[in-house]
Amino acid sequence: MKFRLPAFAVVLLCAALLHAQVVVVKAGKLIDPEAATVLKDQLILIHDEKIEAVGHDLPIPKDAQIIDLSGETVLPGLIDCHTHLADGAYGEADPVGIFRKTAAQYALESVPNAKAMLESGFTTVRDVGTYRALTDVALRDAINKGYIVGPRMFVAGAYVTITGGAGMDSGLAPEIQLPWDMHYGEANGPWEVRQVIRKLAHDGVDHIKILSSGAVLTHGSNPNSQEFTLEELQAAVDEASHFGLRVESHAHSRQGIKNAILAGVASVEHATMIDDEGIALAKQHGTYLDMDIYDEECIQGDKNTPKDFLQHDAALGQIQRDNFRKAVQAGAKMSFGTDAGICPYGTSAKQFAFMVKYGMTPMQAIRAATINAADLLGKSALVGSIKPGRYADLIAVSGDPLANISVLERVDWVIKGGKVVKQK
Repeated sequence: MKFRLPAFAVVLLCAALLHAQVVVVKAGKLIDPEAATVLKDQLILIHDEKIEAVGHDLPIPKDAQIIDLSGETVLPGLIDCHTHLADGAYGEADPVGIFRKTAAQYALESVPNAKAMLESGFTTVRDVGTYRALTDVALRDAINKGYIVGPRMFVAGAYVTITGGAGMDSGLAPEIQLPWDMHYGEANGPWEVRQVIRKLAHDGVDHIKILSSGAVLTHGSNPNSQEFTLEELQAAVDEASHFGLRVESHAHSRQGIKNAILAGVASVEHATMIDDEGIALAKQHGTYLDMDIYDEECIQGDKNTPKDFLQHDAALGQIQRDNFRKAVQAGAKMSFGTDAGICPYGTSAKQFAFMVKYGMTPMQAIRAATINAADLLGKSALVGSIKPGRYADLIAVSGDPLANISVLERVDWVIKGGKVVKQK
């Protein structure tokens, strides 16, 4: 039996195609991270949200909107794989401050964070958790529905953490009972871990964030400690796989890092104290290292940072940077993640200079924030490169980021889904 559209539907479909927005971007220089090359005088043909064609001598449709970036360097929209956009207004260094606000306040105060992130050139983020469960889901959905401006968000919903662990907001008297959304991700033992992941999958998350070591920015925590056993971490990865979800693991300690890799996580976040064995394991298992080597500047530079956090952090910043260099030299898979929210939203690009300082070429740093990040997300067919079929997410800068990576800190143009959201 053949299906035929009614005549009125055919008319509507043809009208929609005729009036679909066609945009042509003229790129003076186009950085292709996938091929690690720079192309000159390229045309990028955009049909609605997606890239339709890229080339030097493409025919330009008569009614196309022309965006002339012939004096600029054009790159794919950047991707930050470790952000906390739903953490409310920037500037509250002590997480205990969350108790002074409602969940609604928290969510609404996060709206400017999303806008700042997008306008700084990051068109996609992997948001890796919030103390108030599911506020990141709400922020993602508000962006997707066009209610607010922000990047494409892929969210974790809540931290999966042991009782009293790195993902628990702590510092209160023991008799104070936390509301449901602040211990949503608490789990002890493999079956509780599976239960939490089932809840998160039901509530619409895009990936799972688990914590396999103590933390720097949590009261009563120890970054050197191990949290969750290997069995519990394996349960998390297995359960998440049933829902098509990947798992990333916060881990500072050597054993916490190794346990996460052996369990099969997609990435290790921070990887601060990773040793040669851990780097070799990451290479063997194809695990990404997502190392936030810039935010030390903000932890130590903020006069409001609690003293115990500074004690946790003592000497770790340089250790992490030195280990970043070792991982790059060893050829480990590296993605771009900044822990955005530790430093002001919209400043993530400052990390590029540190990545180059500690061993990457400028092209490697750009690849970490484009094709590598897209691969880690499992979204290479949609973001991370300027290729037909991908979302038309582009940025443009004056100057040459391959000669001076800091150019990426000053983005002139941001285009998300074919629409200009920032222009020079």
